[in-house]
Amino acid sequence: MAMALIEQARGLNRDQRNAFLAAFLGWTMDAFDYFIVVLVYADIGKEFGVPLTQMAFLTTVTLAMRPLGAFLFGRWADASGRKRPLMVDVAFYSAVGFACAFAPTYTVLLVLRLLYGIGMGGEWGLGAALAMEKMPVGKRGFFSGVLQQGYAAGYLLAAVVYLVVNPIWGWRGMFAFSLVPALVSFFIRARVHESEAWERTHERLTRTRTSLRSVFLDPPVLRRFLYLVLLMTAFNWMSHGTQDIYPTFLKDGKGFTGTEAIVVAIVYNLGAILGGTLLGGLSERFGRRRTIIAAVLVGLPIVPLFAFAPTLATLALGAFLMQFLIQGAWGVIPAHLTELSPDEIRGFFPGVTYQLGNLLAAFNLPIQQALAHSHGYPFALAVTVTPVLLVVAALTALGHEARGIPFGTGQATAPIPASPA
Repeated sequence: MAMALIEQARGLNRDQRNAFLAAFLGWTMDAFDYFIVVLVYADIGKEFGVPLTQMAFLTTVTLAMRPLGAFLFGRWADASGRKRPLMVDVAFYSAVGFACAFAPTYTVLLVLRLLYGIGMGGEWGLGAALAMEKMPVGKRGFFSGVLQQGYAAGYLLAAVVYLVVNPIWGWRGMFAFSLVPALVSFFIRARVHESEAWERTHERLTRTRTSLRSVFLDPPVLRRFLYLVLLMTAFNWMSHGTQDIYPTFLKDGKGFTGTEAIVVAIVYNLGAILGGTLLGGLSERFGRRRTIIAAVLVGLPIVPLFAFAPTLATLALGAFLMQFLIQGAWGVIPAHLTELSPDEIRGFFPGVTYQLGNLLAAFNLPIQQALAHSHGYPFALAVTVTPVLLVVAALTALGHEARGIPFGTGQATAPIPASPA
């Protein structure tokens, strides 16, 4: 197994490595900035005199604006190529993220987080599309799993920076630090060549005079779009439902210190990175849908350990196992969504379905916070996580997959038959 994963990791040329690394760092930056807010929103609330239930909307407005960013940058990328929109996007969200460090009031910070959501809405879809279009077909699953764990790496980075920077410069210093990895991502992305799959597709569209709108409104494509929005809603609820409130649960619900909560966060993000890498690679062998369904169903018996374990060590174990499985399922998604996206609108399609799912799941944290206030944190976690694991399994089983389909040939626009889950 280990040798098979090592073999999948080999064989990329410089352009492929740069495209993947830029997408990974961009997604790491996304998660890093998002989880800065998750880790310090109680501190920000104290400084601005705002209750936690209201502070939770800092994450909600960021998630809510991401579909707009995915639409704007995605349409631009389908019309003129991947590279330029990605460069503009990175520059935009870097500047806005840095400006958050100097917000004088809650209202100003809320507006900045709204703008940041637009920038980050464009990052995932375009980065994933460019990286997956450049990957060798047989390596998509493995690199999809590693790419998606940029999210866990960003959370892990936020936890480490919290331990180092927050005691000295507070939450403002953490936002200011976010400029460093963003600039690294910008530098690497500047070295990436345009997507060859996009160039072939653009040439075909020009020759046939096919509009992007007509591709999207084709009934099978439109049905697939609506299905993927539902699937991504469930996936985002599953991910945010097990991560966003967990540090607060450990501190306010269980009485552990902030440092202990961060240590647990580091532990379960290591689990996420391992799970995404392993299960993403396995999806190349067993199929995208089978891998997702197996991961979330195995997660069901982990819920009591994750939410009700009595000690810090057992809670850390439950969180490690839960994130191994949930982010393992997520590791399949970059390859799965880009393979199900028509060539002509791959800049738009995966990012908008993903971010609309984020929008519909955006109220997860306020709901969990309200349930925790009335019934306690363990109840809030269990009652929101258990149903969504079942929903993810059911929706995945009802869908299709296009593992191994070539990019840039137009084949992805054809109806894709279901394969047994």
